[in-house]
Amino acid sequence: MQDNATEVTAAGIARLAGVGRAAVSNWRRRHADFPKPVGGTETSPSFALAEVEAWLRKQGKLAEVPLRERVWQQLAGHPEGPVTALTHAGCALLLIHDRPTVWLEASAGSDERLAAMLTGALEEVLVPRFGAPVRGRGVHSGSTGGTAAGVNSTLAVNSPLAVNTPTSAHAPASAPTPPAVQAPSGPQLLPSAPLLRGVAELAAESGARQTFEFLLGRHLDANPRQYTLTPTELAGLMADLAGPARTLLDPACGTGALLRAVASRPDQELYAQDSAPDLAALTALRLALHTQATVRGAAGDTLRADAYPELRADAVLCHPPFNERNWGHDELAYDPRWEYGFPARNESELAWAQHALARLRDGGTAVLLMPPAAASRRSGRRIRADLLRRGALRAVVALPLGAAPPYNIPLHLWVLRHPDKAPAQPEVLLADTGQYATEGRGGPDWRAVRETVLDAWGAFDRAGTLDERPGLARSLPVIDLLDDDVDLAPARHLPPPAATDGAGALTAVRERLGETLRLTADLTPPPADHAQPAPRWPFTTVGELARGGALVLRTGGNGGHARVPVLTDHDVFAGTAPSGALPESDEEAVLTQPGDVVVPVLGGGSVARVIDDETAGAALGRNLALLRPDPAALDPWFLAGFLRGTANNRQASSYASTATRLDVRRLQLPRLPLDEQRRYGERFRALDDFERALRHAGRLGEQLVRGMYDGLTDGTVAPD
Repeated sequence: MQDNATEVTAAGIARLAGVGRAAVSNWRRRHADFPKPVGGTETSPSFALAEVEAWLRKQGKLAEVPLRERVWQQLAGHPEGPVTALTHAGCALLLIHDRPTVWLEASAGSDERLAAMLTGALEEVLVPRFGAPVRGRGVHSGSTGGTAAGVNSTLAVNSPLAVNTPTSAHAPASAPTPPAVQAPSGPQLLPSAPLLRGVAELAAESGARQTFEFLLGRHLDANPRQYTLTPTELAGLMADLAGPARTLLDPACGTGALLRAVASRPDQELYAQDSAPDLAALTALRLALHTQATVRGAAGDTLRADAYPELRADAVLCHPPFNERNWGHDELAYDPRWEYGFPARNESELAWAQHALARLRDGGTAVLLMPPAAASRRSGRRIRADLLRRGALRAVVALPLGAAPPYNIPLHLWVLRHPDKAPAQPEVLLADTGQYATEGRGGPDWRAVRETVLDAWGAFDRAGTLDERPGLARSLPVIDLLDDDVDLAPARHLPPPAATDGAGALTAVRERLGETLRLTADLTPPPADHAQPAPRWPFTTVGELARGGALVLRTGGNGGHARVPVLTDHDVFAGTAPSGALPESDEEAVLTQPGDVVVPVLGGGSVARVIDDETAGAALGRNLALLRPDPAALDPWFLAGFLRGTANNRQASSYASTATRLDVRRLQLPRLPLDEQRRYGERFRALDDFERALRHAGRLGEQLVRGMYDGLTDGTVAPD
């Protein structure tokens, strides 16, 4: 069968069977009929997925594997690679979504019949949704963002935008180029036939859009260094800043996060372009499954080969590549897009900003994510000055640390507007939300960031000016910024909040710290008693307990109906309140309950958190596993305590070059009577209280030290 071409590694077999890799090694040694390797290397062999599934099923080890896990293994082990498999799956899901009866007819026979019928069926869906091949512009050698040159595919249905209109003197016409998503041929689809049947089965359970989101999310998680992602919360903020729009463009669309965040409206048109052809195809499919809007996508280097030179959109959203020196400086010197000045070689971000302005209608709004250096580099001061003078740059917003990759830099949002007329006395809004950064890996307080930014922008956009909000936002006359540097970094122009009672506030912090330290002393564990002799318990695993019904094991999702706070893995590591958000989808979110035990599966560290009444009701985020013990069989604090054992975590973890992954099913705990479990559970709970008190004391101590430094240096606290 064609599915024999799909290969799976030992780690994939372990996930299919819900065991550790050591168990797979034992099976290979002990069972002569275990499938033989068909590829890979001696140290990391691969096996035919169909043979592995047949063997596991024969041994009774495959019954409990979720359908989505089997489908993912088929996709990850596809002979043409996961990107090709994901593209084929997306095409099939779009057919299932738009014309389910056609899919049912095509899938009724053999794999060969399915592959042969799908090509024509897919054309009937893809052409109306994306368009037929049209004449486009050529692509020059070299590319922005490290992506392939030589490809420029537009998706347009008899669109007047798809004309051969060069945007620079160095952009010659080219032969017709195909759309970013084309119907694969029968021979191309044949190896994917078993995968597509599994995808259809999964879509029947979860829906076509949710199935594609799951598979795409898994692919992105498995290749974290290959893609730069825009966080969902940031994408939503950028879309809200742009406001309602009928036509929207993302010229560096990546995985489509920005266009997915836009509120849908009738007759909406979404334009997307990315220099990576594979990514452009996946994004076009993702958007088509997400919305009924017209989707026009393109693959190609946007600055060198703009796919939409005639477009005048209502809004542009863009997360451009940063610090690109090979963006086309030499060949685009006379490009008409540089209306505000020719960007220097090291100012690629200002080229993207001017490209966005060139694609806006009069009065249209663009929101770009920018590195902070773009606001202050001397090489860009003339362009920044002209953007200010002509009223094109309307706001610069400094985001907190951790808002988006690279997470160690406080990135900026630029809000630009294509000027329909020159303002008489223009002002620009400067805002700084750096104070909303949170500790650990939890990311910023997005709720506070959204409220601050949208409230300030709304007031400024209506009135053209904004009264100062100390430490947060103010509007400045443009003339005040037109000095030798034209430095637009908000922190340089926003005074800190007024310290009306600095000494009094610090006294209150000191008192709270003292109370917390006294509580910490009271909670300090008593001297440890040696257990003589050391107990020799019989052990079981989480996987065995789940199979026996003593607990329920769930994993975090990619979305959900409920708009509730989301408990992230960062929250669990830092011991903080739920701080995340999930995109709205038809997927059922996993909601926490009191007594649940939550364990991060990525990043290492022996961490487990028992859900209390305050945290209950939060949705479970990605990279988290939830264990819901049967109270008649397991004490939650006993369970969480033993799961935190260092040796326990080491034996249940797999180590890669980029991350440590915990196989929760392999975690062990002793078989003890419930009364004995509760005795251990009380001690573990006391340790948790002590740990929380230590964290709180640390935060108060840092606040006191920083306040003393600030008070002494700004004169609000006397040195005596």
